[in-house]
Amino acid sequence: MKRNIGKTLLLFCFTIAVIGVGGLIIEKENQAQDAVQVVSQKMLIPGGQSIGVKMNVKGVLVVGLEEIETADSVESPGFNAGIQIGDKILSIDNKEVLYAEDVTALVSESGNTVKIKVCRKDEELEFKVTPAKDYSSGEYKLGIWVKEKIAGIGTLSFYDPETNIFGSLGHGIYETKTKELLEVKDGELLWTEVKSIKEGVSGSPGEIRGIFYDGESPVGSLYKNSAFGLFAAGIDVNEKSLGTPMPIAYKEQIKKGEAYILTTLDGNKVEKFDIKITGINTNSKQDNKGIEIEVIDKELLENCGGIVQGMSGSPIIQDGKLLGAVTHVLVNDPTRGYGIFIENMLEAAG
Repeated sequence: MKRNIGKTLLLFCFTIAVIGVGGLIIEKENQAQDAVQVVSQKMLIPGGQSIGVKMNVKGVLVVGLEEIETADSVESPGFNAGIQIGDKILSIDNKEVLYAEDVTALVSESGNTVKIKVCRKDEELEFKVTPAKDYSSGEYKLGIWVKEKIAGIGTLSFYDPETNIFGSLGHGIYETKTKELLEVKDGELLWTEVKSIKEGVSGSPGEIRGIFYDGESPVGSLYKNSAFGLFAAGIDVNEKSLGTPMPIAYKEQIKKGEAYILTTLDGNKVEKFDIKITGINTNSKQDNKGIEIEVIDKELLENCGGIVQGMSGSPIIQDGKLLGAVTHVLVNDPTRGYGIFIENMLEAAG
């Protein structure tokens, strides 16, 4: 009998010991998981500042085709040769073209048929074009309008202190007529002062109007124009002046309901405005319309009518976490729009 009791006590003690060790292992695993979560938590400084974009595209972009009146007829040499709006001119007679004035200079030098190499949807094509002599000016012209610079206003989404990268817009900059994504040659982000707001109404989106601080140092040097944002490397960044870092929220952490955006409506003052998240689409990884939003802030509705052009990139914050940025407005209802998940922007930033 005593032996049985001894075995029972021994078994009981052994069982407690096993449970204790097991509990210790589980506790250590939980601690390890917590440690991983803390280490992997991404921190960003949210934006909201109005920024100016000055971007030089790779090659010279064809933005229009025209007819030239000669002494005998009216013709469009570029169009007749097969050049299209949206083509990027890379070279003329094997001489590299970097600026719009290069096209005029090289054509004027020749006066004869020239060989033009263009890039069209990632394909290089070559055309032979015979310039027409303009009757009124006497100059030889190709009948094409070109430009190499793009400028506009948007909103800063975030600054990453770890990588020194600025993210903005939440969508790409496209050629207006062909809707082709433009490739960055170089360019700058500049601080901007908002001067006025054109209110948005159904069928006509409003817009932010402002001026660039051209005399000051650029915010950053552009290196990438993607479908999910415009990105720049910081230049002489004062992190403290930008704000306090906050954790990001991943798609699975976002919920429908109250949130707010940061944006600038007057001068350079970043303000907070209430919105409601009405829908979340986590199915598409490459989507800058993953978050459906509605403006509920009375001040923003009174001043702008809702979301306006130039507000793209305004950071979206919920429960103290940066979850994304405003990207689009519904043309027929400026109180509603879309946003991109912050993790998609970070992935695009490279």
